[in-house]
Amino acid sequence: MAKIDIVNLSGAVVGSMDLSDEIFGIEPNKSAMRVVVLNMLANRRQGTHSTKTRSEVRGGGKRPYRQKGTGRARHGSTRSAQYVGGGIIFGPKPRSYSYTVPKKIRRLAMKSAFSTKMADTKIVVVEGLNFDTMKTKNMVDFMKAIKVADSALVVLDGKNENVEKSARNLPTVKTAFVNTINVFDILKYDSFIMTKEAAEKIMEVYV
Repeated sequence: MAKIDIVNLSGAVVGSMDLSDEIFGIEPNKSAMRVVVLNMLANRRQGTHSTKTRSEVRGGGKRPYRQKGTGRARHGSTRSAQYVGGGIIFGPKPRSYSYTVPKKIRRLAMKSAFSTKMADTKIVVVEGLNFDTMKTKNMVDFMKAIKVADSALVVLDGKNENVEKSARNLPTVKTAFVNTINVFDILKYDSFIMTKEAAEKIMEVYV
């Protein structure tokens, strides 16, 4: 079990807790993380791209010239693919890019992401993360107090409107819940900040 300090809103150490080695101390599997991240990006694609085939392009109902006697190649329509303004051969059509990844791979990727942050000492556990008001300054002051100057993912154990809205205007800070965190966000943001309760829930879910 790896020990980690617990800090308060002022950045002072108020205790410590053990983080499970099964979740925060494994050898990161880069292949699993890559598979899951690519899967997330693929599932986000809308797939609404579309081109018109020869049958869908307007016009071209009459032959451009007669079949024989011109010495030129025969053509039945000016909407064939070789003409400007003609249809597209094998162009993209609306489709779904989504696919599923096995549950074991997804869990391994999550544990690998947690372990990566732990190995880089980028995890911060906070006790009593709550603000009295909804102000961006509250989150800015908190980030300065815990000495996090880069981007951060803040994981809450439950809905907390004051914290969520205090972070909403900061482009480098994102809030999430234990059941909404994902590998992409964990790796995207430099620091991983979580409440003590959120850390306990994560260890319950991924043990």
